[in-house]
Order: sequence, then C-alpha cells, then structure tokens
Amino acid sequence: MEDRLRSLIASIEPVDCHLDEKIQAHLDNLTKPKGSLGRLEELAKRYALIKDSTWPELPAGKSVVVFAADHGVTEEGVSAFPKEVTFQMVRNFLAGGAGINVLARHAGAKVKVVDIGVDHDFPDLENLISRKVAYGTRNMVRQPALTTKEAVDAILAGADIAKAEFPEGTGLLATGEMGIGNTTAASAITAVLCARSPREVTGRGTGIAEDAYRHKIKVIEKALENRQPDPENPLDVLAKVGGLEIAGICGLILGAASRKIPVVIDGFISTAGAVVAKALVPHVTDYLFAGHLSVEAGHKAQMEFLGLRPLLDLDMRLGEGTGAVLAMGLIEAGIKIYREMATFDGARVSPGNEEPVRS
Repeated sequence: MEDRLRSLIASIEPVDCHLDEKIQAHLDNLTKPKGSLGRLEELAKRYALIKDSTWPELPAGKSVVVFAADHGVTEEGVSAFPKEVTFQMVRNFLAGGAGINVLARHAGAKVKVVDIGVDHDFPDLENLISRKVAYGTRNMVRQPALTTKEAVDAILAGADIAKAEFPEGTGLLATGEMGIGNTTAASAITAVLCARSPREVTGRGTGIAEDAYRHKIKVIEKALENRQPDPENPLDVLAKVGGLEIAGICGLILGAASRKIPVVIDGFISTAGAVVAKALVPHVTDYLFAGHLSVEAGHKAQMEFLGLRPLLDLDMRLGEGTGAVLAMGLIEAGIKIYREMATFDGARVSPGNEEPVRS
C-alpha cells in the first residue's frame, strides 16, 4: 500500500462521542415528547457529534461531487446505452441540464464534476475538475480492470479533491457518479466484499431486458471466476473488478472523514465506494449518512454491510447523487429543530412526566 494512502487511513479517527449526553439532553428538553421527532433527532445528534459541538452551525456549504469514468466491461453487452453516453452526460452536467443539476439547485447545493476516467479528451471546461487516472477500466472478464497503482491513484485523487475543493468546516458533501457499465462493477465489488452471490446483488442498471439481465449476471460470475479477487483485500477487489469513479468516491469519503466533514452517500454505485472505504477503515461509517434506498438489487446488502439505514425510499435508481442531495434537506431540518425549537425552560412549558400518573 502506498505511503500516502496508509497515512490517509491512519489520519481518520472514530467520531468522539464525549458530547453525546449533553446533545441528547438538549434534544430531550425541546418542547415535544422525548423522541417524538424520530429520525430528525437522530440526524441532528449524529451531525453534532461529527462536528464535535453541542451547538452545530447549519451546513455552511453543500456540494455533490460527481465522478465520471468509463468501463471496459461494456464490451460484454451489459448496458442498454453505449459508452459514449458517459462523456455526453458530463457535458450535460456542466450545462446544468441533468437530474442532479435540477435537484442540487432545489437543495441549494453546488455540483462538482470530476473526470477521473472518461474515455474522452475534454477541452478545458469551466467547472470540470480533471483528475483522469486512465481512459476507463479494462474489461474485467479478460483482465484486471485496473492495476493496483491505478486503483490507489484514483482513491488518492478523490481524497485530494475533498481537501482541495472544500475548506475546513464544510457542512455536507454528497457523492455522485456517471459511467456506463458501472452497475456491473458495483455488483462485482458488492458480491465479494458483502459476501453475496452475483445474482443476489445484480440489478437492471440502465433498464436492460430479461435476457440481457441474465447475461449481465453471467458476465459478473465469469469475471469473478477469472479474476479471483481477495475479499480480505479491498484494494485487490477494487483493482480487479472495480471502477475509477468508485475508487474516487471511496477516496472522497476517506478524505472528508479525515477532516470531519460528513458525507451523504447516494445509491448503488456510490455505496460501492463506501463499501470499499469501510473495508479499508471500518469506523469511516461514523461520518456517513445514507441518502436513499436504491431499487438496485444489491443496495440493501450494502446497507447491511455498512450498518446504515437510508433516509428515503423513493424507488429511485438514477444515481448522479440525486437521492443524496434530496436527503440533505432532512439533515438540515434535523439541525434546525435542534437549534431553533424552544426548550421547556425557555418557553415556560411544563415537560410533564415520563409515565402518566394513575389514581
């Protein structure tokens, strides 16, 4: 493992829970029955603990980072769309016309687009962060998708973006991605690291028909048989059957956690990056919020592996970060409840008893 990656991993500390009781006491003193705002209270508490504050500020900055890359496994006919759609969608993101642009505007978040592995040469474009590690992955059925060095370089590129693009105190980041063929890579990673069969964790991605879906499962099974990724070595898994955007998301999560910046993960492909991050640093999940539950078959297995519970379940599977930015509003709502709701003392309202008095 490269020294820089080893150093990054060592810099990530578990969230310190020494303020837990004080934060909980404030939540319990708000003018409501204890726990009656459910997960909004949970979100406020988790955010406050990450920020190590009994009075956390509202997120000063919100951004979704969309990593884009191509996949050699598209040669096997696993997607309903040609790989050219990847670079075309990058241009759509930059023009503000994609689903993530609409929902990010709705959430008041900025969109950052990263070329980490698109099989296309872009000119210098405003708002495009160029961190290209390779022109896409190789076909995982025929050879390892990446070298170990490429996988590490992509992780470090994601970590560098977390540090270079976002100042200390950034409120919330969200993960997003674009890459034709990337559900195949995400399914392969999930099957290995979450100890599931490819059939259990493979979905229809871009909406492929039944015959193509069965073929996709066979492709993943063949890739895993040929590559034999080591489930005890997340870098080996990432290199053999992964993707550059998945590695970049993993790095963004690690880089953000090293600076105590919370990250909202999106759907199936983004969560594959989080799965690799947890396999490298188990306590990195302290800094993660699960934005939504994707309809992709393997997302529940990923959530179980991470020990996270999604905030939304809207039958979405677009990716791009769309579910994550929608969830940002719920996290903000929890923080506002914590900061703005009156306490029993302040409002001169009787808190009542835990149990009703019986005569």
